[in-house]
Amino acid sequence: MSGRIARLVTVPDVVGLPFHVARDAASEAGVALANPDPDGPPIGVLAWPGLFYVVRQAPEPGAVLHEWDSVAVEVVRHGDMPDNQATRILPLPPADSAQAMPERMARVDLTDYER
Repeated sequence: MSGRIARLVTVPDVVGLPFHVARDAASEAGVALANPDPDGPPIGVLAWPGLFYVVRQAPEPGAVLHEWDSVAVEVVRHGDMPDNQATRILPLPPADSAQAMPERMARVDLTDYER
């Protein structure tokens, strides 16, 4: 018997989420988050104490794994993400005429200010 009995599950997208939220989303999907370094400490040790965000994951979202297989994630402490780090770009809201448009703000010229 060479096949696995575990059911197949879909990997969720956890990049950009706080670690504790990503861990819960992964658990609900039926996968476990793990350190990308198999010889390193458990991912829970790397993401504690404090607020950590997931910046990379493998395999990619939408991949199909057996239930409780590992998804390797890289985490960074809140505030430690480099400026050139890829971040999740949210889609723009729909542009339709029903949306409120901000009014142009009046500008005050302070160059003619007299003391």
